[in-house]
Amino acid sequence: MSVSVEHPTDRPNFYIVHGSGQSVAFSYRTIIGVNNRNGSGWFVRVNEWGPTTGKHMNYLDDGRKSERVDGATLQGMVTL
Repeated sequence: MSVSVEHPTDRPNFYIVHGSGQSVAFSYRTIIGVNNRNGSGWFVRVNEWGPTTGKHMNYLDDGRKSERVDGATLQGMVTL
């Protein structure tokens, strides 16, 4: 399996790990988004933290807060 890491905003506390068939976004050490790369876009969790993590989430889903899922649901989507 090939894995790569990117820092899309050049901030060390926001990064995306790309694996085979799935990308997982992290704010600090917390999973905040999952993209299965099947055209459905990012699934982003509800913000339970502060404004910096909120900015990372907004980067992924353009601020569509009404579409965010709870943490347990998002964790269940991770297959990396």
